[in-house]
Parts: sequence; C-alpha cells; structure tokens
Amino acid sequence: MSEEKKKKPRGFAGVIYSQLMPLNEKEKFQQKYKDSSIKLLLNATDGRYAAFITIDNGIINVEGIPNKEKEDLKKDVLGWDGKLEMTTNLFLDFGMGKISTSSFLVKWLITRKIKMKSMKNVMTLIDLFAILDEKTEEPS
Repeated sequence: MSEEKKKKPRGFAGVIYSQLMPLNEKEKFQQKYKDSSIKLLLNATDGRYAAFITIDNGIINVEGIPNKEKEDLKKDVLGWDGKLEMTTNLFLDFGMGKISTSSFLVKWLITRKIKMKSMKNVMTLIDLFAILDEKTEEPS
C-alpha cells in the first residue's frame, strides 16, 4: 500500500486530520515550516484516540494513537515536543471560540481541566489555524 493510501485516523484524531491536512497544500505553511520538526500530542481524555501531529520539513501529518494506556502517550514513548489534554467538549468549545482567554486560564491553572506541556510548542496550533484561515490570493 502506498503512503498516499494510508488509513485515515479515526475519532478525535480523524477530526484533527481533516482540519490540518489542507496545510500541505498551502505555500505559506510549507515555507514557514520548511526547516521545522515539531511533534504535538492532542489528547481528548474521554476519547478513544489521541491525535499525534508531526510537522517535518514543511509537511504535516496526523495519526491516531489509541488512548487506552496513559503510558503509551508519554513523552519518552512518543517523543512529543508539546501536549494539550482536555475533554472532547472542551476541545470543541475551544475550537469554536466559546472559551474566553480568562476561562481558558482558569481551566488550565486553577481547576486543571486543561493540561498543557511546553506552551511554546502548543501555541504552534494557533499559527497553523491562522494559516488555514487566510484567503489564498488568486493570480490576476
């Protein structure tokens, strides 16, 4: 089976996959991340699959990692550079802009409903979605 026909991730990882894969067609993404190697883990704690995002030399990939054993998601096993962990509902609210910055901080710092490791690398997600939201300029 060729690389192109790899099995699409399922569950939460499948949603992240369909959101981020269009970045591979964006020239701005390819140029900005051409010399980068970043691995991020997004774990919906109540889901069956976590999303493992790799950016390597201007190419992004997302794979589903079974969310059964917490040991399988550790940094020394997967080698991630950043991790964001919360429930599926919080991920959806966060993605739709229903969580304000102050609410996010309360859930992260005080109630610990959001867990984050290496904030700098996790913030890459904001840049990725900003690149996705940019309008592609049509040649005149």
